[in-house]
Amino acid sequence: MSTESVAQSTNREQPVSVRSGWLFLFITLTLYVGALLWLIAGIRLHGGPGFALSLVATLLTAFFLSLGFFTLQPNEAAVLILFGNYRGTVRASGFFWTNPFNRKLRISLRARNLNGDKLKVNDKRGNPVEIAAVVVWRVRDTAQAVFDVENYDSYVRVQSESAVRHVASGYAYDEGEPGELTLRGGSDEVSAALRTELQERLARAGVEVQEARLTHLAYAPEIAQAMLRRQQAEAVIAARQKIVHGAVSMVEMALHELSAKKVVQLDEERKAAMVSNLLVVLCGESEAQPVINTGTLYN
Repeated sequence: MSTESVAQSTNREQPVSVRSGWLFLFITLTLYVGALLWLIAGIRLHGGPGFALSLVATLLTAFFLSLGFFTLQPNEAAVLILFGNYRGTVRASGFFWTNPFNRKLRISLRARNLNGDKLKVNDKRGNPVEIAAVVVWRVRDTAQAVFDVENYDSYVRVQSESAVRHVASGYAYDEGEPGELTLRGGSDEVSAALRTELQERLARAGVEVQEARLTHLAYAPEIAQAMLRRQQAEAVIAARQKIVHGAVSMVEMALHELSAKKVVQLDEERKAAMVSNLLVVLCGESEAQPVINTGTLYN
C-alpha cells in the first residue's frame, strides 16, 4: 500500500461523543459563585496565603472549564483536534462541552452554490466559446475536507473551473456529426457528464456534488458575428428548401386536379408555362403582379 493511500485511509470521518454543556455550565457557574463567596469570606476573615491559593485555583478551574463549551446549529459539524490528532466529528446540534484542549473547527454541512465565472475555451472543433456553470455541493466527509486538502472552498472553485474547461473541450458547440451530442443541443447530457467529472475530482476533499448545470453558453465575441451569419444562412437555406418542396407539391396537385376533373386540356408547353408562373408566385419573396394575356400563348 502506497503512502498516499495509507494517508487517505486514515482521514475518514469518525463520530465522537461529547457531553451535554448544561451540566458543565452548572458546575462552572457553581465554581464562579463559590469563588466569589470565598473571596468575600476571605476579606472578612483576613485569610492568609493558603486561602488566596485556593481562591486562585478555583477561578482557574472555572475558567478552564469555560473553554470547553461550544454550540452547533442544524447542518453544522465540529471537527475536534487534540494536540494535532484527529479525535472525531460532532454532527449533532445543540449545546455541548468537550475537553478544553480540543481544537474545535466548525464546518457547514449545508448545500452551497458555486456560480462560476464565464470561461473562454475551445470546443471540440477549435471554436472559441464562452461557458459558465453553477455547481451545488456540500461537505460529505469533514475529515477529508479538513485534512486532505489545504482549503476545500478554494479546492472546489479551482477544480470546478478545470472540469468545465475539460468537458467543454470534448463537445462541439452546435455542429456535430449526425447523432453526436453538442454543448447546445445536449445540455442535459453535458450537465450529467460535468457532474460526474466534478464528483471524481472533488471526492478527495470529501465533497458531494448534488447538481451541476450550464448557465451560459455562447460563441466568443470575436467569432460571434461570423457564426450568426452562418446560422442565418443555414436558416434561410432550410426555409427555401421547405418552400420549394411545398411549391412543387402544390403545382403537382394543381396539374393533377386539372387533368382529373378535365377542367382544361393543357399541352406540354402550356403546362410548362403554368408551372413557371405558379413557382414564381409560390416561391417569390414579394407579391406577384399579374399580367393579363388578351391573346393566346402562340400569338
